[in-house]
Amino acid sequence: MIAKQMWIAFETLTRKELMRCFRIWPQTIMPPAITMTLYFVIFGKLVGSQIHEIEGFTYIQYIVPGLVMMSIIMNAYINTSSSFFGSKFQRSIEEILVSPTPNVIILCGFIMGGVMRALIVGSIVTTIALFFTHLHLHHFLLMFLVALLTAVFFSIAGVINGVYAKTFDDVSWIPSFVITPLTYFGGVFFSTSMLSGLWQKIAYLDPILYIVNAFRYSLLGVSYANIEISVSVLFIFTTVLFFYALHLLRVSPGLRN
Repeated sequence: MIAKQMWIAFETLTRKELMRCFRIWPQTIMPPAITMTLYFVIFGKLVGSQIHEIEGFTYIQYIVPGLVMMSIIMNAYINTSSSFFGSKFQRSIEEILVSPTPNVIILCGFIMGGVMRALIVGSIVTTIALFFTHLHLHHFLLMFLVALLTAVFFSIAGVINGVYAKTFDDVSWIPSFVITPLTYFGGVFFSTSMLSGLWQKIAYLDPILYIVNAFRYSLLGVSYANIEISVSVLFIFTTVLFFYALHLLRVSPGLRN
């Protein structure tokens, strides 16, 4: 395929993913907006008003970056995992794979759909947060970079889950039993300085902690980990995961049976 044809294929796949997202917006856009609003009301206003400042910020200001990042992570992952497995379940993925479209374009199309949904929901959650508090934008480029890399990483992870999944239960258990616990323990609702020695060491083993920390630094300017190392590791892991997903599209027999 020539470059123009590959661009058309990529644009078509991306448009398909976005149309799917907006066609069922009561299931894709509204639930995270409502859920995060409840988080802001319950944890930010009601509970947060009883908690002292954390690193010079009110409790609701401190948790906003974590809640925005949590919405980005979950929506990026859920979008690609459900979409890819749905295509596999309906056997439509076979038609895409046997077409002249390169696997890298197919993968990028699914990823872009997940990234767009994640960033849209993240923007909505940020806008909702502004009704409850004000934010200090410390570093715009870093904020966008961390949000983008995180959305890409978890979109790729969702595709990989879709490749391996054999039932719809296989798609849902990872967000419930892996991503959600790691996110909750990743510093969304607390600072690591609030933990005892043992729990603090355990928290530092959570990779999402560094993602949340980098995003919080971009908004508030506070950090308890090296930002350059965190972003570099996230970029390396995203690159490795991308090529692994590309490898699965090429060799996985479950996609062509």
